[in-house]
Amino acid sequence: MGDVAGPIAVEAPRVLRAALSPSRAADFMHCPLRYRFRVVDRLAEAPSPAAVRGTVVHSVLERLFDLPAVERTLESARALLQPQWQSLLEATPELGTMFPDDEGEALAEWLRSADELVERWFALEDPTRLEPAERELYVETTLDDGLVLRGYVDRLDVAGDGAMRVVDYKTGRSPSELFEAKALFQMRFYALVLWRTRGVVPRLLQLVYLGDSQILRYEPDESDLLATERKVRALWAAIERAAAAGDWRPNRGRLCEWCDHQAICPAWGGTPPPLPDHAFERALDPAYTGQDAAEAE
Repeated sequence: MGDVAGPIAVEAPRVLRAALSPSRAADFMHCPLRYRFRVVDRLAEAPSPAAVRGTVVHSVLERLFDLPAVERTLESARALLQPQWQSLLEATPELGTMFPDDEGEALAEWLRSADELVERWFALEDPTRLEPAERELYVETTLDDGLVLRGYVDRLDVAGDGAMRVVDYKTGRSPSELFEAKALFQMRFYALVLWRTRGVVPRLLQLVYLGDSQILRYEPDESDLLATERKVRALWAAIERAAAAGDWRPNRGRLCEWCDHQAICPAWGGTPPPLPDHAFERALDPAYTGQDAAEAE
């Protein structure tokens, strides 16, 4: 008598894990179609020298705190620039296409501009007097309706009494007073997640703008963070409605100048591609691929 095969285990379809980060929230607030192109269609975008420079400068400021306090000098930070660029280039070789000239003049000028941003930071903060509790800290919390809020905090400083200062580096210029609230949304988002996970409202939110050597500070309270949570819930409800209807409308504005997708944007006379399979699931769960659903069918 032959062997009798046992029951075949069938994995249940993957449960959607609705998740939102400050950057994706900002995408939807600025332009729902931009959110669709990035989250649903997942269209490729050309590397921006300014964005890549920001990544390198962030890496330098993070790695600098690996050194003993007395060695955190401007010279030490400058010495990190080239290695951090090379490390990023090795991980993402296509970034080399940003500097096509054979003489390397464009790359040299780009590195000089990164050096200037690092130098400006030293005029704003003294790293020999700082001991960050966390750098590039991943934070995450789940609201009672199942929505996951997550993101990365550039730096978290914790005082002896437990008071938290949330710090974010920006390599661009500071916003005008009219746009400060939008700039602070990201920081309130992080503060909300930290409050929900640690039970303590951060004492200070600090945006360090290296583009014009400005620091924007804000002291949140519980009412601020509750208002931020209501805003996040309302924003997510709007994303769910757009995903259910497949209705991602463009919002023409100043940011269109830097958008890679003008050619397929209706606001500029273009036509978006058809929605991909499992567009609804992709819109709500950034990690969704559709593979699990295909296997379950």
